[in-house]
Amino acid sequence: MKLDILAFGSHPDDVEIGCGATVAKSIANGLKVGIVDLTRGELGSRGTPEIRAVEAKNAAEILGVSIRENLEFADGFFTNDKEHQLKIIALIRKYKPRIVLCNAVDDRHLDHPKGGELVSHACFLSGLRKIETQIDGNSQKEWRPKQVYHYIQWKTIEPDFVVDVSAFINKKIAAVHAYKSQLFNANSKAPETPITTKNFFDSIHYRAQDLGRLVGVECAEGFTTERYVAVDQLDDIF
Repeated sequence: MKLDILAFGSHPDDVEIGCGATVAKSIANGLKVGIVDLTRGELGSRGTPEIRAVEAKNAAEILGVSIRENLEFADGFFTNDKEHQLKIIALIRKYKPRIVLCNAVDDRHLDHPKGGELVSHACFLSGLRKIETQIDGNSQKEWRPKQVYHYIQWKTIEPDFVVDVSAFINKKIAAVHAYKSQLFNANSKAPETPITTKNFFDSIHYRAQDLGRLVGVECAEGFTTERYVAVDQLDDIF
């Protein structure tokens, strides 16, 4: 299956929280989108890898993605090295996305910028024909995505561009809410974490509203890019 967009997250729920509405909008516009989780989130203070796998499946169904895979890297301890790069390269060559979305370039959780850098490096290396990879016993051809964009997570980062997601913010929130073990639950006796507060859950909406306010729409999601974003003509920018 060839995908238009492949979204990577260091943990299950990163993609939903960072760019879930953009994913939902892209799918509604007829694009094929997939999600790859780098780890099972096994070091999380709440839940278990098994619970999070079920939550990730439910969130994927809400968003309507074409595929979701988990590379099962070690949560907290994966590194940006040849072994990990080759596994990501194999998936990039398998799905041949035009666009890759990945973790924030800077964030509170060390896995987020580390995962973003790992995926970005793998995207470049995937275009080098002398790097050999196989899938299901078959040799793969080189493939380099046209663009790599980083979504924004915990920290407030100035975006290079934003996407109007006004009509899809509710679907994003529904997908995020699928991670019941990880987010605000007034009745939970599990340990508190920075993302289990009501303020954090509410921030998913109000941060999107604030970005939307700045560009004259109801809600928006922001991204940073490693290279210039080009438009065909000036009125492509609204």
